[in-house]
Amino acid sequence: MARGSTTRSQKAPKASQAQASQPRRSQKQRPAEESEDEQDDDQEDDDNMEVDQELDDGQNDEKRMVHELVRLAMFNEHRRMPLRREEISKKVLGSNTRAFARVFAAAQDILQNILGMRLVELRTRAELDPDKEKLNDGEEARNAAGVKRKAAAAGSKTYILRSTLSDELIEAMAVTHEEILEDEAEDAPSEDDEEEQYSAKNYGTMLAWSKGDQLAPLGILYVILALILVSGRVVGDQELRVMLKRLNLSGTTNIPFTAASTHPGNALTLDNYLTQLMRQGYIDRAQVGAGADGKKATNKGKRGRVAAADEEAGITYEWRWGPRAASEVGEKAVAKFVAEFMVAQHGQPGDDDDGEENSGAARVRAQKKQTDAEAQMDKMLTGVARAAGGELADIK
Repeated sequence: MARGSTTRSQKAPKASQAQASQPRRSQKQRPAEESEDEQDDDQEDDDNMEVDQELDDGQNDEKRMVHELVRLAMFNEHRRMPLRREEISKKVLGSNTRAFARVFAAAQDILQNILGMRLVELRTRAELDPDKEKLNDGEEARNAAGVKRKAAAAGSKTYILRSTLSDELIEAMAVTHEEILEDEAEDAPSEDDEEEQYSAKNYGTMLAWSKGDQLAPLGILYVILALILVSGRVVGDQELRVMLKRLNLSGTTNIPFTAASTHPGNALTLDNYLTQLMRQGYIDRAQVGAGADGKKATNKGKRGRVAAADEEAGITYEWRWGPRAASEVGEKAVAKFVAEFMVAQHGQPGDDDDGEENSGAARVRAQKKQTDAEAQMDKMLTGVARAAGGELADIK
C-alpha cells in the first residue's frame, strides 16, 4: 500500500508539473503572435510610405515636365520656330504621354501669370484657305472631303507663344518717362566701347523696341505680308520680287541682324531670309501647276529661290500668308500698319501751329486735322480690305 501510494504520489507531481507547464507555453506563444501583428503593421506602414513616395515622385516629375515645357516654349519662341506636339512628347513627356493635358495646362498658367504669354495652336492650311482646293462631285471626292474635314478638325498640333498683354498696357509701357530716360543715359556705353555691337536708341520706355527685337528683318517681314495682302492675299513669285526690287531688295541683298542673332555674320540674304520665314510659318510658297512639259519643281523651297531648271520648264510659284502670320500678326494689324504709313505722309495734327497751341484757332486746326486723319484712316482701311478681296481677318 505504501508503495502504491508512493507511486501515485510520484505521478501526481508530474501531472501538476505538466499542468504548470501548459500556461508557460501559452505565454511563450503570445509574444510570437504579437510580433506577427507588429510586422504586419510595419509592412503596411512601409507600403503606405512607398505609395506616398511614389505620389511625391509623380508630382515632382510632373512639375519638372511643366518647367521643361515652359523652357522649351521660350527657346522655340526665341528662334521664332513653331513648337510641335511630337517635340513636346519627345523632349518633355517621354513615356508619360497621357499627362499632356495636365502638363500643358500648368505650363499655360506659368506662361500667362508670370511671363504674360500663352501657347496658341496654329490654324491648319485648310482653315486658312478652305477654298484653295475645290473637289469635284462624286463618291471619291466626298470621301476625300470627309478625310480632309477630319484632319482639319484634329487641329495642327503646332503651337507658338503669343503675348497676352492688352493694347492699352502696351501703349502705356511705350510712353516715355524722364526717370527711365535718365537711367538709360547713365548706363549707356561710351563711344569707344568695342563690346557694343550695334547702336540702340534710348526712348525712356518700359518697352524698348530698338533693343528687344530684330527691327530690320521684322520691318521687311511686315512689308512682305502687306504686299501679299493688298495683292489679293496671293502674289506670284516674280511679281513679289519685282516689288521688292523697287525697295532695293534683290535676292542677294543682305538683311542685317543684331548681335543677338545666331546667324553667321549677323546677316542673311533675302533668298535665305524668305526660306527662314517659310520654316517659321510666316509665309508659304506653293507651286502653281506644272511646267509646259508637265514636269514638277526640282528643288521646291530650296534656299527660297526658283532653280534655273524650273524657270526653263515654265514652273511658277505663288506666295501666301503662313499660319504663324495669321495667328501672331493678323490681317487687321497689317492693314492698320499700311493705313498709318500712308496717312502719316500727310503730317501729324498740330505740326504747323507755330507755338499757338493755346490759341483757339490752333485747337480748331488740330481738331480738324485729327478728324481728317481718322477719315483718311477709315478710307485707307476700306481700300486695303477691297484690295485683299474681302473682310479682313483678326488673330484667333
